Amino acid sequence: MQGVFLYYSQNGSYVFSQFIRHFLISVYGVLFAAVVAIPLGFFIARRYKLSSVIIGIANVLQTIPSLAMLAILMFAIGTGPNTVIFSVFLYSILPILKNTVAGINSVSPSLVDAATGMGMTRSQIMRKVEFPLAVSIIMGGIRNALVVAIGVTAVGTFIGAGGLGDIITRGITVANGGPIIIAGAIPTALMAVLADLILGAIENKLKPKTYTKV
Repeated sequence: MQGVFLYYSQNGSYVFSQFIRHFLISVYGVLFAAVVAIPLGFFIARRYKLSSVIIGIANVLQTIPSLAMLAILMFAIGTGPNTVIFSVFLYSILPILKNTVAGINSVSPSLVDAATGMGMTRSQIMRKVEFPLAVSIIMGGIRNALVVAIGVTAVGTFIGAGGLGDIITRGITVANGGPIIIAGAIPTALMAVLADLILGAIENKLKPKTYTKV
């Protein structure tokens, strides 16, 4: 570990800048996916045939290896961070979409009927009934997507996106590069763990409160 600490002491600002770059690429891809997948999930949640088709397409995208996905996108839109963001976007659609559909379908139809009987419009029911009850499940999908995104972004180094993957690959290409590989792997793993813990805490906070009679 002495070599790792030596690398950090000599390249601390570089590691930090790549950490931030890696994090932002991952977050941008997941946020764009959330903007698409959450409204789409609301739309298809109770349209079961359409839901199975769209989720099936998202499942197919998920099965493509990340390096192959980056290679395909590289030929289509070029190299750099935007290509990795788009790749993260595609991989993040499925977990967010599935959890949105699951969250909406977990809302009791009787609650929706009651809200309709009170004169609420469809948009009001989505905003005031379905979304508040489903939001913790949706957050679970975003949580899974971000952890996966951090791993996918590490592969983005092969198309010039930067990030912590640059440090890892640098360690692979030099003699006695083990400490450099570890120096890149530690912050990558730490980022994934922290993202999971923080979003997990938010997910728990958003869970609907349950009350039991005493």
